[in-house]
Amino acid sequence: MSRAASIYPSIFTTEQKRGVQPWLFLSWTGMPTAGHLYQRKTDYGNMKGINLFNYTLNASKIHLPSGILALTLTVSVAAIVTAREITNNIDALVSIQRDQPKHRIPPTLWGIFFEEINHAGEGGLYAEMVKNRSFEAPSGTNGWSFYMTGQASGHWQLETTNPLNSENPTSIKLVRNPGGDGQVGISNNGYWGMYIESGQRYKLRFHARCSPDFIGGIIVQLQSANGSEVYAQRTLTGLTTNWQKFEAVLQPSATSTNAALTLSINQPGTVWLDVVSLFPENTFNNRTNGLRRDLAQMLLNLKPSFVRFPGGCYVEGHYLSNAFNWKNTIGDIAERRGHLNDVWGYYSSDGLGYHEYLQMCEDLGAEPLFVINCGMSHNEVVPLDKMGPYVQAALDAIEYANGPTNSYWGALRAANGHPEPFNLKYIQIGNENGGPAYNERYALFYDAIKSRYPDVKIIACDWGGIPTSRPVEIRDEHYYNSPAFFINNATKYDSYNRSGPKVFVGEYAVTSGCGIGNLIAALAEAAFMTGLERNSDVVIMAAYAPLFANVNAKVWNPDLIYFDNHRVVGTPSYYVQMLFSQNRGHVVLPTSVKVVAEFTNPPPYGAIGLGSWNTAVEYTNVTVISNGVVLYQSDFSKGASEWKVFNGTWIATNGVYRQTNLITDCRSTTGQTNWSNYTITLKAKKLHGSEGFLIIFNWQDDNNWTWWNIGGWNNTQHAIEHCEYGGKSIIGEPVRGSILANRWYDIRVELNGDRIRCYLDNKLIHDATYPKSAPFLASSTYDEEAKEIILKAVNVSAHDLHTSININGSKELGPIAHGWVLTAQDPLAENTLENPTNVVPVRVIVTNVNTNFVHKFPARSLTILRLREKLVQQP
Repeated sequence: MSRAASIYPSIFTTEQKRGVQPWLFLSWTGMPTAGHLYQRKTDYGNMKGINLFNYTLNASKIHLPSGILALTLTVSVAAIVTAREITNNIDALVSIQRDQPKHRIPPTLWGIFFEEINHAGEGGLYAEMVKNRSFEAPSGTNGWSFYMTGQASGHWQLETTNPLNSENPTSIKLVRNPGGDGQVGISNNGYWGMYIESGQRYKLRFHARCSPDFIGGIIVQLQSANGSEVYAQRTLTGLTTNWQKFEAVLQPSATSTNAALTLSINQPGTVWLDVVSLFPENTFNNRTNGLRRDLAQMLLNLKPSFVRFPGGCYVEGHYLSNAFNWKNTIGDIAERRGHLNDVWGYYSSDGLGYHEYLQMCEDLGAEPLFVINCGMSHNEVVPLDKMGPYVQAALDAIEYANGPTNSYWGALRAANGHPEPFNLKYIQIGNENGGPAYNERYALFYDAIKSRYPDVKIIACDWGGIPTSRPVEIRDEHYYNSPAFFINNATKYDSYNRSGPKVFVGEYAVTSGCGIGNLIAALAEAAFMTGLERNSDVVIMAAYAPLFANVNAKVWNPDLIYFDNHRVVGTPSYYVQMLFSQNRGHVVLPTSVKVVAEFTNPPPYGAIGLGSWNTAVEYTNVTVISNGVVLYQSDFSKGASEWKVFNGTWIATNGVYRQTNLITDCRSTTGQTNWSNYTITLKAKKLHGSEGFLIIFNWQDDNNWTWWNIGGWNNTQHAIEHCEYGGKSIIGEPVRGSILANRWYDIRVELNGDRIRCYLDNKLIHDATYPKSAPFLASSTYDEEAKEIILKAVNVSAHDLHTSININGSKELGPIAHGWVLTAQDPLAENTLENPTNVVPVRVIVTNVNTNFVHKFPARSLTILRLREKLVQQP
C-alpha cells in the first residue's frame, strides 16, 4: 500500500549544553509516531555560502511495504541515505559494544592552540587596525608614511624627549611650516590595507600634545589608500603642551578593503602623536581592546574545551629579551611597549596580552592553558641561581588569574575589569624544551607551584623525553608528519602505559602532502583523532597547530584557518576539528573495525624514474620490459629528451644519464602512467655524495609514486618508500646496507601485481607488497544526554566501503539516524578565500536504521553518524 502525506515542520528547543544542540523535529500528518524525522541543528556560525537550516520540503510519498519506512524528501544541503539489508557485498565490518562502555571522556579532550605566528594576532584575531600604533617597532615608522597636500611643507621624525610614559618612549613629531594651503600628515593603512564597512562605527584613540605656537586641531580621516576618496572625517581640537588622550568615532560612508587612517594638521606648528589606535566597535562580545568578530566566531564554532596560549616558540623567543613576558602585556595599552617576535619575524604590540587571552577563554567557554617561559630560549639558558624571577612570574600569573581581589595581583585583575577569578587550572612549563637544563628548571617550577597552588595541573614538555626530577602529571607531545604517519599511528596509544602521565597532544598536523591544507591531510588527522578519542583515558587534551594564518604573512604551512583583512576560511582540517568537537560523547564504546574486501591501494601501475639525494650519480642501460614486450630502452647515447626533470642538474653525456647537484630530492621521470607488471633493469654508479640511488616506479605524478631508496639515510640502509599525496611511508622492512663510490651496480626491480622485488647485483634485497587493507578507522562514544551512539568513521581509501554496522547490547534504535559527511572527489581538494566551501560538511539522514544495518562510507571521507537509542515522542 502507499499513501501520500504532507509535511509540517515543527521546531522544539532543548536546553543547550556542550554536546547537546537544539533539535529540529520534522513530522508529517497521517503517519504513526515512528515516522518522525530527526535533524540535529548545529550552529555553524557565519559560514558564508552555506545555509544548513534552509530545508526545502516538497510533496512526499511514503511507502510502507511490510512496515518498512522509505522516505523521499528534497533537502537543500542534506543527503538522505537508506540503509540496506545485510548482503554478501560487504567491504567492511564495524562492531560497537553498547553494553560494555569503557572510560568516561575527559571534557578537556578537544581544544585549540593559539600562537602569535603568521600574524595570527597582530593584523588578525586582535582587532587593532593600526600597525605599529606606538611607534616602538624596531624601524620606528614601520606601517606609517608621511604626506603633504597643496602648498604645505613640513617634516616628521621620531622623538624620544618628553615621552608619553616610560613604557612608550617613542612618539612621532609632525611639523608644518608656515605659509601655503594644505596639510602635512601621517598615514597608516594597517595590515595590508584596512577593511572598513559603510555605516559601521570605528573607535579612534590617540595621545597628542603640541608646541605653544600651534593653534589648530588634528584632522583625522578614513580615506582610500591613494587619498582620492574620504570615507569619514573628524577634527579634534583642544591640544595643549601636555599629553592628552583624544577619542572619536568614525563612521565611513563607503566600504573599502584598502583604506587608510590619516592624521594631519593644516596650521603651522608642531604636534606629537603616540598610541594611535583604531578598533571596530563591533568586536567579539563587544569587548574593548577586543577580538575581530568573524575570526573569533570561527573559534567559537569549534567549541573548544581549552585554549593553549600564547605559544609555541613565541613563548621562548630566539633570545630571552624577546620572549613573551606576561607582566608587560596587561593594563592600559598606552603602557604596553610591545616586543619583537624574533622567532616569527614581526613586532608584537602586546595588545593581545595575558588578560585578553584569559578573557577570550572565558568568552569561548574554554579552560585557559597558559604556557610560561622556563628560563630557556632557542639560544640561551638562564643560570639556575638567576631563575627566581622566572619562577615568580609563573606564581604571579596564577595569582593574577585566580587570586582574590584583596591580593596584589587579584586587585590588578579587578582594576583591569574582571573582579571574578578566571580559574586557571593548567600551566605548562616551557615549550619544546628538554635535556638536563630543562630537567633542573622543571623541578624549580614544580616545587614552587605545588607548594602554593597544589590544585593547578602542571604540564611538562616531552622533548626528547620527559623530566625525571619531579613527577609529571601531563606530558606535552608534538607531531608534524605525513598522512601515512597519522594513519599508521591511529593505534599509537592503544598500548600506552595506563599508569604513566596523562598525555596532551599539544601540537599536531599533517605537514607533507598537504598542499595548503587539503582533504587527504584532514582525513589522516581524523584517523589519528579516532585513536585519541578511543584512548582518552590517557590522552586528555589535544590541539591542532597552528591555528591562524594571515595569507599575506604566512610562514608556516599548513594552518587551520586562513584570513585576510575581510575574509576568513577554514581548511578541511578545520571541519574535522569542528565535527569531532561538536560530536563528543560522555563515554567511549568499544569499537572494532575490519576490512574484509581486498583493495590494492594505490593501484600498482605507473611510469619510471631515476633520482638521488645529496649525491652525484650516473645511470645507463635502462630497460623496462612487461610480459616480454620492451616498453622502454636507452643507453642515453642519443640524449634524454623524453625524460622530465623534477629537480636537480641532469645531462645525458657519453652514454650515461648524470645528475651532479648535491641537493635533496633530485628526480627525473619518463614513460607512461598506465604501465604495469614490468621489470626495470639498469646500471648505476655513485660519483660522490652522502647517499646512493633512487629508482622510481609506479609514478603517477610528482606527489604519487614509489621508489627504491638504495643507500639512503646517510648511506646506512635500503628501503622501499611509497609517496602518496606528497607524504612518504616505508613498504616492507628496511635492510642495512651502503653504496660505494666509483663502481657500477646492477639494479633490477620486478613488479607483479602488488608485489615488489628488488635486486642489487643480482641479490634479492626486498620482497614486499603494497598494503591491501583500505585505511578505515572508527571510534564510537555515547552521548548520555541525547541518548545517542556517535560513530566517527574515517575512510582514507579511494574506495567506497559498504559496511555492516552491528550495535551489540543496545536498545532498539530509532529508524532514522543523522550526521555529517566531509568528502570531495579530489583528495587534494582545498578551501580558499575565493572558494571557501569547496570541502565542507554535508548533512546526511540515514533511514531504515536498526541494530544491524549496512551503510556506505564514501571514498576519502569522514562520516559522523548519530544513532538514537530510542525514539523521542513528539509532544
